[in-house]
Amino acid sequence: MAGFAVFMWLLDYSGYYLTKSPHLGGGAHPWDVPGSFDGGWYQQIAQFGYDPQLVPITNSPWYTFHENSAAFFPLYPGLMRLVSEITGLGLYGAGMLVAVVASLLAAAGVFAVAERLGGVRAGVIAAGLWAVMPGSGAEWAVYSDSTFVALAAWCCYAVMTGRWITAGVLALTAGLSRPTSVTLIAAVGLAALVALFRDRDQVARPLIAMTLAPLGLLGYVGWVGWRMGDWGGYFKLQRGAWLHFFDGGRFTVVTMRNIMLGHDDYVFAAPVPDLLAALIILALPVLIVLLVRLRPPAVLMVHTLATVAVLVGNQQIFSNVSRFLLPAFPLLIPLAIALSRLRRPALVTVLGTCALASGWFAGFAIFELGTP
Repeated sequence: MAGFAVFMWLLDYSGYYLTKSPHLGGGAHPWDVPGSFDGGWYQQIAQFGYDPQLVPITNSPWYTFHENSAAFFPLYPGLMRLVSEITGLGLYGAGMLVAVVASLLAAAGVFAVAERLGGVRAGVIAAGLWAVMPGSGAEWAVYSDSTFVALAAWCCYAVMTGRWITAGVLALTAGLSRPTSVTLIAAVGLAALVALFRDRDQVARPLIAMTLAPLGLLGYVGWVGWRMGDWGGYFKLQRGAWLHFFDGGRFTVVTMRNIMLGHDDYVFAAPVPDLLAALIILALPVLIVLLVRLRPPAVLMVHTLATVAVLVGNQQIFSNVSRFLLPAFPLLIPLAIALSRLRRPALVTVLGTCALASGWFAGFAIFELGTP
């Protein structure tokens, strides 16, 4: 709440939103900004549904297809439409309500996972750290991030507590939320294999979880391909219309090099949020080592490492690094355990300062100085 208030104040103070397109960080009021960018696409889907197409572009050096809403998965806009119908709210208000409620569920899931590894105090702190992560500006916006993290956190918790059917259903549902659900599918699958190896008397439930987990992702990508008349249509759309594709990390390396040299002649360049993203990339090895030393369950380790691998291995808008790391919440658990040793006044100072500052680095810097 504190970070969001600072975000709104910075928007109002700068007035940048008044000079921008309503679809690209602008609007008539500061509160229009969290509904722009991807939020505009989600509102369009919630209102009109999908019409998957690959429409070629012939006069662009980078893009080969026009943008199409099929790039955005259906769970979040479906929830928006449902909430709008039930409450009478407009699609923007319904989208914000879904995102805020999902963020609370996600924080509760982060707490539940961290509490099992470090105790109640560490769990509370981990939830607080997740709420002020560099990408947390998307948690209270018309974006699907909070919904996905809520599903991911509770899916991991279900695996940790042996609730395999629940884990499979949650992974399936997450597959209808974001393509990065592949990390969760891999984590559930590997954890199920470990469980089968350790306890061969419990076969059915882990196998059911493994079977359920990929169905949401495969179902949506398959449906898009069927509607386009091209089974690889979803991936062609991502590459040709959004320039998002796996390149083994080449784009990340080139972008990091440009940022370190002070250049901004790379695709999607946004100096301030990109510098923040570069610092996050440099911090990842440290955070991973700390997590490994904690020896977390396999489901957390696989989900986290796969999330990082997808992040650094794909070409994408580099300033989105902070957003795409929101599902990698286990990286925060070692920090939460360390911070749990602080006395309450010191802890309040640390988290309070981060909360206020997040209005800039997680909100304003991403939505107004970059492209979330």
